[in-house]
Amino acid sequence: MQVNVVKSKIHRVKVTGADLNYIGSITIDEDLMDAANIVQGERVQIVNNNNGERLETYAIPGPRGSGEITLNGAAARRVAKDDILILITYTWMDIEEAKQFKPSLVFPNEADNTLT
Repeated sequence: MQVNVVKSKIHRVKVTGADLNYIGSITIDEDLMDAANIVQGERVQIVNNNNGERLETYAIPGPRGSGEITLNGAAARRVAKDDILILITYTWMDIEEAKQFKPSLVFPNEADNTLT
């Protein structure tokens, strides 16, 4: 049996931008992507702590060390600059493997989204 489990989470990052005229996606500082084991193009669930919105899009890398968290395309309408988000990815795995699996959890500095 396969189960869908949390693969990684970036907990409480601040939105740095919203670009309605971009094709789509979420731009994430590549340092944060690496720390959370998120790859370019991976599906990301976005939970907005400020307004309760939940949406899904895909990750694209932003400049390393920039702290960038930008929602692009239609998703830009669901956030405001400085909103606090939780970013979550999931994976399918065998239930026995899932019982032993430990997700990558990242808790960046909320002021500037840098790793502490």
